[in-house]
Amino acid sequence: MNRVVVIILFFIAGLTACKKEDNGGSVAYKAQAAEDDLLVSNFLKANPTLTATKIDTSGVYYVVEQPGTGTDLFTNSTQVTVGYTGRLINKDLTEQVFTQTKDSTSDFHPSFVLSQVILGWRLGIPFGKKGGTIRLLIPSRYAYGPAAQPLVGVTFGLKNGLPANAVVDFDITLYDVIN
Repeated sequence: MNRVVVIILFFIAGLTACKKEDNGGSVAYKAQAAEDDLLVSNFLKANPTLTATKIDTSGVYYVVEQPGTGTDLFTNSTQVTVGYTGRLINKDLTEQVFTQTKDSTSDFHPSFVLSQVILGWRLGIPFGKKGGTIRLLIPSRYAYGPAAQPLVGVTFGLKNGLPANAVVDFDITLYDVIN
């Protein structure tokens, strides 16, 4: 009988030791979200000529720099042809280019299906129109998240690539929208 009680106590102790204190990482996620939102807010304050609009509660901001034309409907299967420049927003509120497509005089521009790009693009690109330019300020949770991108940005001087939890700023020109 004593062995059964000891085995049950070990079993109970083992189950309580597996209790997750961080609720699946939500504490760290919320802390990073608050840090990202503060960085974007401070960046906007440091650049008062940049009048950005926040997209719902996501923390993603957009600025329509050139309106473009059309009434395209954007879905997850929409294919967009774009030219873009991506900049990392640093903690000191400076920016560094980490990716860029060829200039606007080039004949080639990459095309993406919206379901295959970062969430910040999926949220922000529909605020633009064909032929227009939109600027997106994207917190890390809607960009590349907690995973560092060691190969992204190396050619632009980011020695170790794009860091984890990178807050990014994109200028995107929509050359074509196909549904």
